[in-house]
Amino acid sequence: MWRHTRRGDKYVTVIIDLTPIRAGTGPARLLDMVEGHPKAAFKAWLAPRPKAWRDGVKVVVAMDRFTRFKTAASEKLPTATTVMDPFHIVRLARDAPDQCRRRVQQELHRHHGRAGDPLFRARRTLHTGTDLLTERQQVHLRGVVHRR
Repeated sequence: MWRHTRRGDKYVTVIIDLTPIRAGTGPARLLDMVEGHPKAAFKAWLAPRPKAWRDGVKVVVAMDRFTRFKTAASEKLPTATTVMDPFHIVRLARDAPDQCRRRVQQELHRHHGRAGDPLFRARRTLHTGTDLLTERQQVHLRGVVHRR
């Protein structure tokens, strides 16, 4: 999402060619910025491209989890593989403990986390790699997990 002015569509689909980076020949090239929702904008941008050009696209990187973008890519570029960029994969993995913690918090206490709730107090610790946890944090997490 992006909006330069107060009026107009706030969604912009950015189309970038990463071929030079993969080939090691230079930086990525901005091909276009198309106003509108991902599926419609991307399909409209691909439509005038020659079939030979579309068939040459091997990988389509979706910068986020928009299924509409993936659908548009698979409809217009059936031979291309659709992947998610590393940033968003890490973000999904990072958000998973929080989603689980919130769900368990709701099931156990029927309310959102509060300052005194052990699960709420553990939210930052859950983001720490096990090899970086202090002894106190390890004891705290074991206590939180085994309370159920």
